Amino acid sequence: MREPVTWPVPDKAPAGRIVYAAAHVVADPLGDNTPGSPAAVDWDATLRFRRHLWSHGLRVADAMDTAQRNMGLDWAATRELIRRSAAEALPYGDPATLVACGAGTDHAPQAADLNTITAAYAEQIETVQSAGAGVIVMASRQLARVATGPEDYHQVYGKLFGLADRPVILHWLGEMFDPQLAGYWGSRDVATATESFLELIHAHAALVDGVKVSLLDEEHEVRLRAALPEGVKLYTGDDFNYPSLIKSGSHALLGIFDAIAPAAAAALHALDAGDLDRYDEIFAPTVPLSRKIFEAPTYNYKTGIVFLAWLNGHQDAFAMVNGAQSARSLLHLSEVFRLADQAGLLADQELAVRRMKALLAVNGL
Repeated sequence: MREPVTWPVPDKAPAGRIVYAAAHVVADPLGDNTPGSPAAVDWDATLRFRRHLWSHGLRVADAMDTAQRNMGLDWAATRELIRRSAAEALPYGDPATLVACGAGTDHAPQAADLNTITAAYAEQIETVQSAGAGVIVMASRQLARVATGPEDYHQVYGKLFGLADRPVILHWLGEMFDPQLAGYWGSRDVATATESFLELIHAHAALVDGVKVSLLDEEHEVRLRAALPEGVKLYTGDDFNYPSLIKSGSHALLGIFDAIAPAAAAALHALDAGDLDRYDEIFAPTVPLSRKIFEAPTYNYKTGIVFLAWLNGHQDAFAMVNGAQSARSLLHLSEVFRLADQAGLLADQELAVRRMKALLAVNGL
C-alpha cells in the first residue's frame, strides 16, 4: 500500500465553482433492509456523514439517486431524510444554500396522467421547501412512461416552476443510471431531447438555478453548457470526466464526491489558487477509482460508494437499504479498495485493511 495521505481540512468552501456531493444514506445494520422492505436508516451515522462533507467545504445534494431513490429509499424515509438534513445544516449556514434535495414522483408509482404526476411533484417540492432546503427537480419515471412528446414535459415542468420559492436545479439523469428514464424530454435521440430541454430552460431561465446532467458524454455537456442562458449553471454529473469538465467551467453535483470529498476539496482549492498542476495531480488517480465504481451496470455505483464509507469508518457496517451491498462482486470491491489506496483515499489504513480482511474472510478467502 502507498504511504497514507493526510488531506487538509479547508477553512472555507471552494470559490471558483459551486460543488455538491450527492450523499448516500447509512442503513441500520440491525434493521430489516432486505429487498422490498421499508428503509431502516441509521440516522446518526447518516447525518454524521453530511457533517463530514460540509467540513470539507462541499454542499450536499440529498435524497437523490446516490441516496437510493427508486432503489430502496421509500418516501417515508426520504421525507425524514430531507427534514433531518436541512435541520442539521443550520449550524453551518443557510440550509437552502448548503443542502439541495431531490423532489420527484416516486411516492406515486401508479400515476398515469399528467395532472397526477404534477400533483406528486408538487407534494415533494413542498416537502423540500418547508424543510428549508433547495429544490432539485428529479427526472420522473412516471412522466417518462406517460409522456407522449416534448410538450408533455413542458406542460408539467412549466407548472412546477410556479411552485418554487427560489430558482431550482433540473436533473437530467441518463438511462445508464436508470433505464426507465430512456427517452426523457421526449426523444431517445439525445440531440432532439437536448433541443426540448433547452427550449424549456430558455422559456423559464429566471427560475432555473442550473441543470445537473448525468449522461457521461463530455462533448455533449460542453455544447449544452455553451447553449444555456446567461446565469444558468451547468452542474456536471459526469463521474467519468469531471476533472476536465470542472476545469473548463462546469460546476459539479457528483456522486463520486461522496467517496472522494477530501481529495475533491483539495483539488478545487488548487483550482482557486490557479495551480492547475496540483489540481490535475490530485484528481488524476481518482478517475480510475470513479470509473470502476460507476462501471456498468452504472446504477449499482451506490455499492462502491457505501463500501468506501465503511472502509473509512464513516459507518459501522457494510450494509445498505434494499440489500444493495450485494449488487457488486467481491472482485469489483477488491479493485475499488486497491484504487482507493492508490488515490490516497483510505483515511485510516489499519482500519481499512482490517475491514477488507474481514470481508474477504466472510467470502472464504
